[in-house]
Amino acid sequence: MNKKELKKFRDLLVDRRDEVNKAALKIKEEGMGVSTDDLPDEVDLASSESEQSMHLRLRDRELVLLRKIEKAIQKIDDGDYGTCEKCSEEIGIKRLEARPVTDLCIRCKEEQERFEKSYAE
Repeated sequence: MNKKELKKFRDLLVDRRDEVNKAALKIKEEGMGVSTDDLPDEVDLASSESEQSMHLRLRDRELVLLRKIEKAIQKIDDGDYGTCEKCSEEIGIKRLEARPVTDLCIRCKEEQERFEKSYAE
């Protein structure tokens, strides 16, 4: 992968990291807690708890994505970006464009999914 492509992916990842951080900050600023005194009945309380649960799941997903983004940026800095962690083959540009945080080539990812599916059955 040439320097121009690496810069493109690094810029893309940095922009995505900034977006995720802004979204997380917005959720944090909106506040997660609701006083039970503000809720007139059990239905409102249940709805509020459900919404809080959804926000927490979204924050967890964003945290996982943020870790993957940071890992990909570090790999670019280390010169390892675009190499499959399992087979050490080069990951195709099209795959990286579709999923810039990927660390597996399409063949290894498909193999991983087949393996995971076999345990689900």
